[in-house]
Parts: sequence; C-alpha cells; structure tokens
Amino acid sequence: MSELTTLLLLGLGITVAATVVLGRRRQHAPAAVATGLAVLLAWQLATWAPLLSAALAAALGVVGWVRLSRTASTVSRWGARSRRKAGVASTLDVARLASAAAVRRKATVVRPSLAELPAGRRLRAATTEVAVPLCRVGALRVWASIEDVCCLFGGPRTGKTGYLAGRVLDAPGATLVTSTRTDLHDLTARLRTQRGPVFVFNAVGLGDLPSTITFDPLTGCADPVTAAERATDLIAAGQRGGGDSDRAWWDAQARRVLAALLHAAALGNLSMRDVQRWVSVPSEAGRQVTSLLRRCPEPAYAEEVAQFLDTNERTQSSITTSITPALGWLASPAASAAASGATPFDVAELLRSRATVYLLGAEETQAAPLVTALTGHIAREARRIAARQPGGRLDPPLTLVLDEAALISPVPLDSWTADMGGRGVTILTAFQSRAQLIARWGQTGAAIILNNAAAVMVFGGTKDRDDLDYWSVLAGERDEPITTTDHHGRAASRSVRKVAVLTPAQLANLPAGRVVVYRRGMAPVIGRVRMAWHRRDVRAQARTDQRQARHERRQARAVIAGAEAATRHADTSTSGRPPAGATRNGHHPGPGDPGDGTPTTSPGRVPRWVESTREDRR
Repeated sequence: MSELTTLLLLGLGITVAATVVLGRRRQHAPAAVATGLAVLLAWQLATWAPLLSAALAAALGVVGWVRLSRTASTVSRWGARSRRKAGVASTLDVARLASAAAVRRKATVVRPSLAELPAGRRLRAATTEVAVPLCRVGALRVWASIEDVCCLFGGPRTGKTGYLAGRVLDAPGATLVTSTRTDLHDLTARLRTQRGPVFVFNAVGLGDLPSTITFDPLTGCADPVTAAERATDLIAAGQRGGGDSDRAWWDAQARRVLAALLHAAALGNLSMRDVQRWVSVPSEAGRQVTSLLRRCPEPAYAEEVAQFLDTNERTQSSITTSITPALGWLASPAASAAASGATPFDVAELLRSRATVYLLGAEETQAAPLVTALTGHIAREARRIAARQPGGRLDPPLTLVLDEAALISPVPLDSWTADMGGRGVTILTAFQSRAQLIARWGQTGAAIILNNAAAVMVFGGTKDRDDLDYWSVLAGERDEPITTTDHHGRAASRSVRKVAVLTPAQLANLPAGRVVVYRRGMAPVIGRVRMAWHRRDVRAQARTDQRQARHERRQARAVIAGAEAATRHADTSTSGRPPAGATRNGHHPGPGDPGDGTPTTSPGRVPRWVESTREDRR
C-alpha cells in the first residue's frame, strides 16, 4: 500500500505541475486533460489513504491562503478583475454591494425601530425607509444607505432637480429642502402633505409663496455656544474658500465679535436691528453692550467686545466690513418679515410630525445668511435631540436636501459630512461643478467633503477641464487591446495599452438621463436616473390638479354666464319694452302675431307689462 501511495503522490504532483505549466502557456486543451488526471489521482489517493489526503489538503490550503493573501497576489487579482470588467462595476458587484438586499442588511442599525418589528413586517418595509436610490443599471438599482452622504454635480438643466424631487418624496422622516427656485416645492409639496405638515420659509418672496414659519436669528443665542454657532453660520454665507489668509483672519475676528453682539442682544431681549446699529456705530454701543454682557457667565465675550471697542478705527472698520454682509438681509422687507419670529417653530415637533420645510432664497437678495442660519439651527438641534435617542440617532432620519448649497446655504459641510450620518441625518447636496465647491469651501474643505461622501453622482454638463480630468482619474484606467496590421491588412502584432475608463470628453457629453456614480467600495457605474415627473404618484397628482383646474374653470364660466344673464334681465326690466322681435315672456311671434313685437291685446286695454313698468316707475 505504501508503494501505491507513493506512486499516487508522484503522479499527482506531476499532473498538477503539468496543469500549471500548460495553463501559463495558454495550451488549454492539454491543461484540461492534465486537470482531469489530477482529479482522478486525488480521488484515488483519498480512497487509499484518507488521513494522508486530509493532511495534504490542509497543507495545500494553508500554503494557498498565504500566497493569495499576499499584497502581490491581491494587486494581481485586482488588475485581472479590472481588465476583465473594463474598469467598471459588474452586475455581481452591484448585487453584492449596492443592491436593495445589500443595503437592507444594515436596516436595524440605521433604523433601530425596525429591530422591534417582526421579521415579516421588516421585510415588507420599503427599501427607501433605509436607503437612497441612486440610479438604475440594467435590471438592478444602485442604492446608498441613508447614513451615507451623497453629492451631486452637474450643470444647469441636467436633471439634478428632477432627481432630488424624488428623494424629497421618498424621505421617510422630516425633510429640509433648500433651493433658489420653487421647482422642488411645486413638484413635492402637495404629496408631502400626506406624510406630515408642510412649511415654507421664503426670505426673498420667490413665486409669491408666503412664509408660513419665521425664524429670528437671536433664537437660542442666550446660550454662548449657540451664539457662536449662529455667528459662524451668518458669516459663512459671505465667505469664499479661495480667499487669502488675511481675509480668513478678518472673518475669524468678525465671527468672535458678532457672536458677542448676538449674545448681548439675546440677553437684553433686543432685536437684530439693534445688532445692526451696534455694528454701524460701535462707539455708541459700548456702554449698552458691556452692561448686557455682565449677565453672561462667560467672561470671554465681554473681553471680545472690550477689545473690539478699544482697538483703532482702522481695525474696527475692517471687522465691521466683514460683519456687514451677514446683516445685509435686514434691508429686504421680505427677509425682515421672515426673520421677525412672529410664527416660531419647535424643531422637536418638526421631527416628530415628519414635517417638510422649504427654505427658498437667492444669493443676489442677500438672504443666504438667513437661510444658512436656519439650516444650521435645525440641523444642530436635530443632532442634540439624536444624542438622547436609542442608538444615538434620529429614527426616522432627518433628510437635508441642499440644492444649490454653495449659493444660498453654505453650511459647514466639511464637518457635517463626517458626523451627521451617524446621528440619523441624511445629507444630499447638489452643486453645479467641483469648481463651485472649491470656490466656496476652498481646496481643503472641498477635498474633505468629497472624501466623506459615500456616493458621488456626476450628471455631466460641465466644460471645466480640471473637473473633467478629476472625474476621469477617479474612474481609473483599463486595458485596451490593439492590433497592428501591415500594408496588406494582415495582423502583424497584438498588444495592450492603458486608456481611461471614462475620458474627459465622454464625461462632458453624457447623454440626457445618464449619470456616472462613484460609490464607496465599488468601481464606477453608468446608469439612468428617474426624474420625479415620471413617478406614478406625481403623475396621479398632476391628473388630479388638472381635473381640479378644469372644474374651477367650469365654475368660473358658470358664474360669468349667470352674471351676464342677470345683467341682460336687469337691462330688459329697466328699458320699458321687451327686446325687438320678442314678446314679454321671451317667445318670438308666431304665425298669428303681428310680427313687430307688439302684444296682441284689445284696443282699449293696456298690456300687463306696461302696467308693471308704470308701477315700477312710481
């Protein structure tokens, strides 16, 4: 038996070596024969010497695991996979990493309340309760978890608004929407009322939509920490990330002084007009502000104001110049009315009722500081509330849909994108280009935001070379086979060259409805996005609105017709005679009538309509 075992081992070794050598030489048929012989010998060896076969299999497994886990083997496999898949995600990759089944595996983590439901009800819950749809690739849909940050990049009219409207409708909890137009409100407000109350904060009077809530920037500023956060938000709307270090230093000084002034105004139950007066004439505000800050337990605020008041006039002017843009909205009647605080709101109640808040603004109206302050107030209050919830996160989550965030709501995304997802706050933000992101938050801030974003969607439409090169490099390279021919068209040689998976030209000319998705842990995919107006619920609502409009037009026509009939009747009653060619009761004369409209009466009798007319004239 030992001699037979030795022969089997020797034969097995020879056939395995032959399989490896023939496979490397691409001699597939002989390699298949050698593989079959190796399997036959291995089976025979397992029959004659099972213990030896088990030990040999274990040793080979350990050796194979060591070799496959090496960095060189890992890189080789990644390269082979990239060449095989042309540098993009395969159907298997999407199904394994970004499908509905994949994102639902974390359902009980991102939504702790689902863990309390029976398994059947948890399975019947919609995927949009725990994930955000990105695009469709073939028969699969690519998803991102609700705790992931999603950034959209695309030029004007490339489909960002249509995509974001769908995400507003799918949001499972309270939603905050910022926009420079009324498109998102018009598409989603009616349907969002089915989930909770809808509020509008229109600081610029866009579309003549009235503000149903107001926000006083001094809300909560009696707390020194809140005053510092509010000052940061107000100043941030006028900052540009691409500025020099001197500009950044003056902005930091402006934040410190404005925080102290906001804190003093809140302690004295004053208004933002008083803060503006203090900034305009610092010399007249010294005694009042100093007196108010004596109530503050934090002495640093009083020191900040004292230093500001004691400094030279040139330094004061530079600081007030940095503060003034943050208060420019006070010159707008619509913005001042929206910031009156006449109809305040409670963030906890907004979250509980799953309300939707639309923040409308425009950069040219100087309302961006007000919109930024309100966005920061709601998000920070939600984060504080989340800290007291099970799992330390909101359930259902708060969704922040920040359309044109760089223009009207430049909140500190560089820090929010790292922290808010774990607090139950979903962030979807849209930009026109990566260059716009850099212009607002600077190179460092833009890099942090992009690194923290788990999903990036590029809609195309940009013509900036740096942006296109960035997205092309992010997609990577692939191997492209090249066949060289001679003058007679015969193949002379074959080689492989490295090319970009997505060239800048391809990215610049993406077809309408197509989007490139860079999702964490997966190669890029090119898919189709679904616009909100193609959804069934939106189409049904549009049909309902059309029927309602037709009904209102019919009612209006009926009212107008009734008014015209009443007018004609009144004219007939006051004229003293019926219309020509008609009798008193409106009938035309018959064959026996005179034909001139005169009633047929006896010569000595006065017609009744004449008598009634005479009585009316008395």
